[in-house]
Amino acid sequence: MESANTYWADRALLEWQVELGATEAICEAPIDRYDVPAVVEKPKAVAAQTGPSFVAPVKVDAVAVAERAAAGAQTLDELRAAVSAFEHCDLKKGARSLVFSDGIPGAKVMIVGEAPGKEEDRAGKPFVGRAGQMLDKMLAAIGMGRDRADAPVYITNVLPWRPPQNRDPKPDEIAMMQPFLLRHIALVKPEVLVVVGNWSCQALLGKRGITRLRGEWTQAAGLPALPMFHPAYLLRSPEFKREAWADLLSLKAKLRDG
Repeated sequence: MESANTYWADRALLEWQVELGATEAICEAPIDRYDVPAVVEKPKAVAAQTGPSFVAPVKVDAVAVAERAAAGAQTLDELRAAVSAFEHCDLKKGARSLVFSDGIPGAKVMIVGEAPGKEEDRAGKPFVGRAGQMLDKMLAAIGMGRDRADAPVYITNVLPWRPPQNRDPKPDEIAMMQPFLLRHIALVKPEVLVVVGNWSCQALLGKRGITRLRGEWTQAAGLPALPMFHPAYLLRSPEFKREAWADLLSLKAKLRDG
């Protein structure tokens, strides 16, 4: 009787096993897959890797980088270039413009705001929106202005780039930009500082609470400093304009009496 395991039958069985997922042929001698060897060989030590190895990225001290860059600036133009070249503040990536300053260098009064808003980001100058218009009116009320040769002011911000959606500055952002701010003050050499808003107080005085701090002369960066309400706050809360007017009169008296 002829065997049924013809070539074609054997091939069909092999193809069927391949379709089932078989990847190797069955040995002639049986293998006990559950047999445990009497001696288990220890794994051989892996030779030391000679190729390139992974190196963890070095964390950059952004504040130290800012301090070195700020210290190297000998003029306002050099400081502006140093701030523009600073790559460690993520705000720069989302901002349209660097907002450095406005007004007349050498003015007796230097006003330090918090951060640019939408209008400032477009114009590249601080305090040009509604809050800026309010600030100009406040200064004009005591005979001062950013463009007045007889009684000029100089204006800058703690942060030179607009935070997304005008959110509050973060502590690390203030810390890394503070060296530039202090160098800015040293180069302008004002007689007094007007510290506008909570976050400016945080950067220059190390504390917040503008309703408590405003109107009281203190020291910041080695200069007499007067904390005041931010003009944007006065737009939202006009009932505090009386206190703002008292602060402006205090500023005027300080400049007159020294």
